[in-house]
Amino acid sequence: MMPAPVLTDAAVVSAGDTAWVLASTALVMVMTVGLAFFYGGLVRPKNALNTMMMSMVALGLISVQWVLVGYSIGFGHGTPWWGGLAWAGFKGVGLDPDPAYAATIPLQAHAMFQAMFAIITPALISGAIVERMHFRAYVVFILLWATLVYDPLAHWVWGAGGWLQKLGALDFAGGTVVHISAGVSALVAARMLGPRKDFKRSPIVPHNVPLVLLGAGLLWFGWFGFNAGSALAANGLAALAFTNTNTAAAAALVTWVCLDLARTGKATAVGAATGLVVGLVGITPAAGYITVPASIAVGVLAAIVSYTAIQIRATTRLDDSLDVFSCHGLAGVAGALLTGVFATKVANPAGGDGWLAGNFAQMGVQLVAVLAAIAIAAVGTALIMTFVNATLGAKAGVKEQLSGLDLSEHGEEAYFGEQGATPTPGLSLGAGVIVSSAVPANVEAA
Repeated sequence: MMPAPVLTDAAVVSAGDTAWVLASTALVMVMTVGLAFFYGGLVRPKNALNTMMMSMVALGLISVQWVLVGYSIGFGHGTPWWGGLAWAGFKGVGLDPDPAYAATIPLQAHAMFQAMFAIITPALISGAIVERMHFRAYVVFILLWATLVYDPLAHWVWGAGGWLQKLGALDFAGGTVVHISAGVSALVAARMLGPRKDFKRSPIVPHNVPLVLLGAGLLWFGWFGFNAGSALAANGLAALAFTNTNTAAAAALVTWVCLDLARTGKATAVGAATGLVVGLVGITPAAGYITVPASIAVGVLAAIVSYTAIQIRATTRLDDSLDVFSCHGLAGVAGALLTGVFATKVANPAGGDGWLAGNFAQMGVQLVAVLAAIAIAAVGTALIMTFVNATLGAKAGVKEQLSGLDLSEHGEEAYFGEQGATPTPGLSLGAGVIVSSAVPANVEAA
């Protein structure tokens, strides 16, 4: 057995803090698995494996990219705009703490925790382009997107000396870095790729709602690591973020169910699952900056924003297949701006005061951060999609779409012999019977 590396005398590593961050890292990794189940259940049987693979491949691909260049670009001590390549290949990313990020955990623990954020963010985008994008094109897309969009944005907001960090933008666990960037990119990608061949021509419905509930439950479970782990210590701030995370998710779930009941008279499982995820998205930027009662307001308002957006999207020709923009992009914007409303140093003395605490200027800072995230995500995605389409051809052909991407892209079936299975009668939206008035998938019947 090799002897354990010896830390420098100046390093003060806390066993408790390190254990919590490592556990949180594992929790965030589980979120990507949960996302695979969540998205996989929302598509049709012939595309279930392909959809789940879009999440799972990110675990492998972005993990390698993060070690090679991603962490260095995102968190290296470079300029206000990017971190540089001094830490490429994890050179210099050792077992001592880095005071710029956390004084009580090894820098490698911080690097691996942030790796899980870098993994799930491009996977979120996949929900907007499922059932119609070549897998090879998707792989190239997320590799370029992580390097050119996510990593620089992470540096702006969280990196040492990042310009939005210097400006005072508050993003505790990824409202701008993760959800706004993914949501806006999903919108652009869906628009550029175009709709599925049978979009609004035949019923497109969730094929496995229990799988959706399983995925939503894993996301809720893992999100405790996502938000509370962002305290980077086992302390009171982690407890606050943990409590706010659960409360906002619960409030959004209840709100979504109530909206469904008021509109359709039915409380749907897919609606409830969607609502809790939206609440988790909304609280992400605010989790460590607001009081617990305020987290209820964040959950309720985020649910109302996303629910309304899905109703509007359903009347358009936009094929954002699983409503990533409505559920992540707009809920992320709502959460970022509400952080500027509810933030208070009473909750976190190291944070900031928002509008209700007498600092209206924080709203302006939050707005700048939101606009910056929108800009880099929209422009970066447009350029990357153009390149991928020109070199590889992004969109699957009509025959491939109709037969299903499980077979055409992977040569496998999720359910042997079930490719021709028909959806359950009554599961349609628009002219038919509404199962959920805000299902995060295009389920319109022609």
